[in-house]
Amino acid sequence: MSRQIAFITGASRGLGRSMALHLAAAGIDVIGTYRSHEEDAQAVAREIEAAGGTAAMLALDVGDSRAFDALKQTLQDTLQRRFGRTELDFVIHNAGNGILAPYEETTEDDLDALYRVHFKGPYLLSQALLPLIARGGRILNVSTAATRFVLENHCAYSAMKSALEVTTRYMAKELGDRQITVNAIAPGAVETDFAGGAVRDDPQLNAHFASITPLGRTAKPEDIGAAVAGLLSRDFAWLNGQRIELTGGQSL
Repeated sequence: MSRQIAFITGASRGLGRSMALHLAAAGIDVIGTYRSHEEDAQAVAREIEAAGGTAAMLALDVGDSRAFDALKQTLQDTLQRRFGRTELDFVIHNAGNGILAPYEETTEDDLDALYRVHFKGPYLLSQALLPLIARGGRILNVSTAATRFVLENHCAYSAMKSALEVTTRYMAKELGDRQITVNAIAPGAVETDFAGGAVRDDPQLNAHFASITPLGRTAKPEDIGAAVAGLLSRDFAWLNGQRIELTGGQSL
């Protein structure tokens, strides 16, 4: 029986890297994308292959939907040549940008950039990839816990993620005839380079988020990667149309 394959956008660093490595440890091969950090992406691929898996990394700017047709063709070629498959089992929309600003100071360019990456990109990329997703496959959208509570400077970012969460439910409803499930995860404060690495590198900010989290700390990328591997296991095949917070209980 051939190994399952996960397609992960933004797999070179942070949450995407952790997802790729945890899925690979669970016996799932990985096709990831990167926008500008090719060496980081290839390092992830080498780590997966050193552990006995198969991996490939493709260049993609999720904010440029004009590139999706070419990506689809490249992905088809990669599936056949590297993996001996014609279909994907999992699609994870993880790539993102951290443009954070107060409502009054958010520019039109900021809003457009967030829209392209966090809503238009995943929406149209899922459409483009649907012919390549196996019957019974899974789509996982990465949202944010800040759609439930208000965080400073997160208005536009969280609005786009809210739109993605609504789309998640509609996709789950409409793709059910192909037995494709669609869910969203909503991480809280995580120690990555998102938004300039603020949660990871600012001790005061880190301490603040730890103080409002019952488990007493902020998340590591490994916390999210491990959870994604669990949610995409066969044990969660009945999960559909849901938003799952991965916050340690932040801001309950």
